[in-house]
Amino acid sequence: MWASEPLPLTPALSLKGEGEFDSDGVPMSDFYDSLETRSAAQREAEQFSALQHQLAHARQNTSFFAESLAAIDPQQVTDRAALARLPLLRKTELIERQQRQPLFGGLSGTTPPELSHIFASPGPIFEPGSTRPDFWRFARALFAAGCRRGEIIHNCFSYHFTPAGMMFESGAQALGCATLPAGVGQTELQVEVMNRVRPQGYVGTPSFLKIILDKADELGCDLSSLKKALVSGEYLPPSLRADFAARGIACLQCYATADLGLIAYESEAQEGMIVDEGIILEIVRPGTGDPITENEVGELVVTSLNPDYPLIRFATGDLSAFLPGASPCGRTNRRIKGWMGRADQTTKVRGMFVHPQQVAAILKRHPEVGRGRLLVTRANEQDAMCLQVECAGGATIELHTAIIDSMRELTKLRGEVEFVAPNSLPNDGKVIDDQRPIE
Repeated sequence: MWASEPLPLTPALSLKGEGEFDSDGVPMSDFYDSLETRSAAQREAEQFSALQHQLAHARQNTSFFAESLAAIDPQQVTDRAALARLPLLRKTELIERQQRQPLFGGLSGTTPPELSHIFASPGPIFEPGSTRPDFWRFARALFAAGCRRGEIIHNCFSYHFTPAGMMFESGAQALGCATLPAGVGQTELQVEVMNRVRPQGYVGTPSFLKIILDKADELGCDLSSLKKALVSGEYLPPSLRADFAARGIACLQCYATADLGLIAYESEAQEGMIVDEGIILEIVRPGTGDPITENEVGELVVTSLNPDYPLIRFATGDLSAFLPGASPCGRTNRRIKGWMGRADQTTKVRGMFVHPQQVAAILKRHPEVGRGRLLVTRANEQDAMCLQVECAGGATIELHTAIIDSMRELTKLRGEVEFVAPNSLPNDGKVIDDQRPIE
């Protein structure tokens, strides 16, 4: 059931329209392509035509969808009501299937040479990377953030195991931008390189951009070439965006996942996030696959039109709501309010997902402790984690250090540990308590 090569894209699956760039690659309009300004009726018709093709492709070329969609006639999935009758695919199911059937659980028919990378996100969850240009569709978000051909982008997303760095790099390549693959950490070196290379754009988390700018101030380095930023991976407070603006940096944000690529992005209007043209987005009642009414907060469910990794009705676990109307910028696709929390207890800290099963694994390593709860907070524009653990006795410095080391190893993040009395944590089944404000 595996495809030897990816199915050719149909016109409806094309990621970029024709004729929007001149012979030098210079955009001929304020939009990345004509897909962004389609009427709602045209978009719906073209996307569901593409979806029928995608469903047939997924059934033919992946073992998972051959089984889960066996009773589905792709030609009958003509609207959102029909789409809502298809089964959900949850991240927990994806993890379980990948454990039983490496590497991708039978959800991808991509093989070398089209399969160019294999990524390992926390969980672990494996994701494919493809040689297809702009595989994760980030060029659209970068364009909306003001990035243009010939510019240099300083990329501070990780290139280690996870696909974040490559996601933005592939989008930059599609735009004709050069990328400096900086990754995270080494703040002084980041400042020195940016001072000499003079990039126009930054991509990374907003908190790390602030760290870089503060370090540049401390060292007396000029980073005035930086005029635009596209950030993701964590909350962008209005106060921090205003701080960037005061420095002459227009900062927009986008929402994506390692599995799906780009889901939604901000434009210069900064009124919600515009849904990407390469997906079909539903918002459903948490715990079900049922679409909710307008303006209700629910779980984001995404169907990808990417033939190399055809995730159908993938439940992200993230909460949001649709905004009424279209963006003032002229893009006509629907908008969401942005990230509004998690439908489950999985959360994102400093750009990395933290799962309840990781907390359980930490506690299992240390039988001296009982129940635990991971508190996620935010102070001074930085995310912080503190693992509260019940401990009847033996709360030694050595145990404290050992648990911190386990947190770092299993979550790839630094955190603190607080010992509390037995039976003092709430008996509500909550393992991760995200106390960061949502605005």
